[in-house]
Amino acid sequence: MFVAIIGIILLVIGTMVKRSPEPGSRFGGIIRLVGIAVVALGLLFSVFKVIEPGKVGVQVLFGKVQDNVLESGLHIINPVVDVVPFNVQTQNYTMSAVHSEGEVQGDDAIRVLSSDGLEVTIDLSVLYKVSPFKAPFIMQNIGLDYVDKIVRTVARTAIRDNAVNYAAVDLYSIKRQEFQDKINRTISLSFAKRGLELQQILIRNISLPASVKASIESKINAEQEAQKMQFVLQKERQEADRKRVEAQGIADYQKILSTGLSDKQLQYETIKAQKEIALSPNTKVIIIGNGKSNPIMLTDK
Repeated sequence: MFVAIIGIILLVIGTMVKRSPEPGSRFGGIIRLVGIAVVALGLLFSVFKVIEPGKVGVQVLFGKVQDNVLESGLHIINPVVDVVPFNVQTQNYTMSAVHSEGEVQGDDAIRVLSSDGLEVTIDLSVLYKVSPFKAPFIMQNIGLDYVDKIVRTVARTAIRDNAVNYAAVDLYSIKRQEFQDKINRTISLSFAKRGLELQQILIRNISLPASVKASIESKINAEQEAQKMQFVLQKERQEADRKRVEAQGIADYQKILSTGLSDKQLQYETIKAQKEIALSPNTKVIIIGNGKSNPIMLTDK
């Protein structure tokens, strides 16, 4: 539309020059023709509007926001309508204590008070997007700076309002996921009322005071030592049980030997053992006898 305005200005100048005395009036017609051509080109460019992928166009006619949005692609529109692009892709807003990591330079982490009165520092990332057909509502009621007005403000408020219900140690450990789910629901409802879609809340880091960290580390070390001692005691009990079973087996074996073997069985086992010794390549001479019969001599010679 800016080009068409330039063309109109040229038309006015050409008309004025045309009415001026010679010799300047001779150029008035040329200037008017150029002005007409520029106006035509400007209107042509203003009629056709291309919306980039991942964006929608909000139409504004003389300050009034139109309800219908232009989706990505080529559109033919009223040349006097101003089209404001809105990004409808997933966007990330990070608040971090690391100076170059968040959207705001410097330490932008959220500092909150827990239920036990301790200050906890939270790094947070908000994944969100603009609802495509809510873009005119955002344009009319919030404006283009909806990130600072809504995303940042709502997220930080939700963190503070919910953190006061948890102890610092619980936020750091066992109730971290519960806390994240709760603020996710709170922010999601608030965003939906304002034309935004919350996709995910990511609690990136929770920092506790140094004294609390030391207490937690001491507790964890004590628990690890206790678990180690339980393992050692269990191992010793298992070893004692094994020795007890082994001793019982030996006792049962000896009892069987003392009550179940006859003299003839013992004599037979003795002869078997002496025969095996006699067949050994290291055996020279073996004399067998029990004092009641003639001895038998076995030799490898």
